[in-house]
Amino acid sequence: MPITIKIAENGPYRISEEDAAQVVLVDAAGQVVPQLKPGKGISLCRCGASVIKPFCDGAHSRIGFNAAEAAQRAVDAPR
Repeated sequence: MPITIKIAENGPYRISEEDAAQVVLVDAAGQVVPQLKPGKGISLCRCGASVIKPFCDGAHSRIGFNAAEAAQRAVDAPR
């Protein structure tokens, strides 16, 4: 069965607890990145502001992150 990654609106990429058990994260040097909380789901940063990258620390809320879809809508709206 495929692993499902849910995209939170203006938030992280989320992998469920069940799917997280099958995920292995590898950094650019080929080193395995240990999960922060084994046995839990995984939230991956997509705003770029997390201090615990590649994981989400909630920074998207503090910085007012707009995902590409929302940002594009905001740009297109005045037209």
